[in-house]
Amino acid sequence: MARASLRSSLLLFTLVAALGAALVVPAGSADAAAYRFWGYFQLSGSSWKFAPKGPDQLTPANGAVEGWRFALASETDTRAPRVHPTFDAVCGATKAESGKKRVAVVIDYGRVADQEDGAQVPAPVAKCALVPTAATGAEVLAAVATVRTDKGLVCGLDNHPATGCGGAVKTVSAAAAAPDTPVTLAARPAAPAAASTSPAQYIGIGVVILALLALGVVALRRRRSAFGPSEL
Repeated sequence: MARASLRSSLLLFTLVAALGAALVVPAGSADAAAYRFWGYFQLSGSSWKFAPKGPDQLTPANGAVEGWRFALASETDTRAPRVHPTFDAVCGATKAESGKKRVAVVIDYGRVADQEDGAQVPAPVAKCALVPTAATGAEVLAAVATVRTDKGLVCGLDNHPATGCGGAVKTVSAAAAAPDTPVTLAARPAAPAAASTSPAQYIGIGVVILALLALGVVALRRRRSAFGPSEL
């Protein structure tokens, strides 16, 4: 009787485990070595931490730094953004507003080796999102990038990649498996300096104005002499 009960329990556990695997592993990808996907991260100190939930289920705090990284990676070898900017470096120039929060967002489009077609990719960027205080991570992302989604998954950012969503890859190249190399964000273009006018330029402008006034006076006198006082 005890053996029969134990056998029934083991059978039930096996069925539950099999059902769980069927629900978690996508059909046709059980043998996949890795996936091409956008990973969602939060910066904690100087380290990126993989987000515990999806962007629509998390609400970043004011002053947070969010990160997105496109990569070819396995489920146990996630690839975080290759840059680690501070909040002030990204949002320091963005003025705070009442009822809104500022969230720094890093978007790392990945390496050439991560791309399906081996095409060149943009350098990582960092932008400051100024959004309502209750904005979710998904809304923060939408404030700084063009987002392509499919069934709740982030498939593309700023048209990268243009197609596909979390595609399975059975063979990972040596270049794709190689460690990441840190990247430095491109310096922000300096704001153009206000044009200054020298004293000599002011004098020149004044001379031109006086000359135009003089020509106007001469033209008016000629008109009076040509038509006579009674015709004016």
